[in-house]
Parts: sequence; structure tokens; C-alpha cells
Amino acid sequence: MKPTFLNCEKPLLTLLFSGKDPDEIRETVNRGIQDGAEAFCLQTCQMDARYHNPEIYGEIFTAMGNRPVYVTNYRKGVNEGVSDQKIADGLLELAESGATLCDVMGDLFDPQPGEMTCRPEAVRKQKDLIEKLHETGAEVIISSHVLHFLPADEVLDIALSQQERGADIVKIVTGASSMDEQLENLRITHLLKKDLKVPFLFLSGGQCEIHRRIGPMLGCCMYLCSLDDTGEPVPVQPMLRKVKAIRDNWT
Repeated sequence: MKPTFLNCEKPLLTLLFSGKDPDEIRETVNRGIQDGAEAFCLQTCQMDARYHNPEIYGEIFTAMGNRPVYVTNYRKGVNEGVSDQKIADGLLELAESGATLCDVMGDLFDPQPGEMTCRPEAVRKQKDLIEKLHETGAEVIISSHVLHFLPADEVLDIALSQQERGADIVKIVTGASSMDEQLENLRITHLLKKDLKVPFLFLSGGQCEIHRRIGPMLGCCMYLCSLDDTGEPVPVQPMLRKVKAIRDNWT
């Protein structure tokens, strides 16, 4: 069993990345380990279709060593045009292959702007999937990529709904178009820490340099990092080595 994403003393330094094939992925993993990555977030939908099988997943997860593995399986890359049920089946296969944390989109089974559905049938299917993922020993993060600024009450409504569906970790990605909105997102981070019973990852795009670097020190359970300032994904994800220095020297 790999270490958990839950109940960590400090926000985990999690390298977010993708790769077309196992060799590319292992190269990135090795670079991440050298730079201090404590966990990995692999965007599996960007892998070539021929590598989507338990044997390859197992090899990749083994290369990550004794570090927790977060996997996403979004509606892009190899999943463009496929059914949400197939995406859900892919998450189960990843969990059975050793993934620690599986990302269930908040609008799975009912695609919506902002990635959050309230349709009863879709919510029921999400809960069933989460139960099956838990049965494999995996943890579940529910994600909603809103991608624009939301007031605090709307963020909290999404977070509480995700928590009710069985999320071990709540994930919401909003945005900020001004310093005022970025500072409000810092306040919302504090509110989430007070009001939620589970860990959370609250991120924003746009004007987010302060939020992305300080948010985890106010309650977010992890940093999502890139290897450098020029590679993907930029400019949103802060550089691993720079964030490590911030976190390790935070008093």
C-alpha cells in the first residue's frame, strides 16, 4: 500500500504531469523525485491508447516508488468522444492497478458547465462508482473545474455537495481576474478549512500566483506543481523546487 493523501502534516508536493508513453512518464518521474516530489498526479487520458492496461499502469506506479499516486481520467486526449461510463470504468481499472487517489468529475454521467451536476440519476451513479473505488482501497477526489471566479457561498455549496457524495478530498478550480478576487479566494480557502470535514484542494486560474503558493499553507491538502517554468502545465502550476522552498521555510 502506498502512503495516503489524507491526514498529512504538510501539504504534499505533488507533481502534475502527463506523458504519451511509459518511457516519457518514467523520465518525468525520475526528474520529479530528484526535485523533491512527494506524490504524483498523472493525467492518464494523455497516454496513447495502447498503454491503457493494468500491466503498464503497474509498471508506472512502481517507478514512482513509495509515493502516493493521484490519477485523472478527464474527457480529453484518448477520452474525447467516449462515454462517461467508459471513463468511469477506466478509473476503476486504475484503482485496481494501484492508484492511490482517483479523480471523479463532479459532472460525471451528466456533463455540465463548471463540472457539477445535481441530476439525481447522475449523482446516484457517482455514489455507486465512489463505493466501488473505495472497495479497491483507493481514495476519491471529486473535482469541479469552474474556471471563473465564484463567491464564497457558491464555492461552499459545491464543496459540501462533493463531500456528501463521498469524496475523501474535495477539489474546486475557480478563477480570479483581479487582485481583489485573488485575495477573496484566499479567504474562501480559510472558510473551506473551517466548514469541511474532509481535506480539500481549492485552486484558481487567471491571477493566481499568490493563491497557488499560499493556499496550501492556509488549508489546501497539496500543492500541484510543474517541473520548471517553461514546460507544461504553465503558467498556472508553480515550479516544484520553488514551492518546496516556500513550504519548507513557512513558519
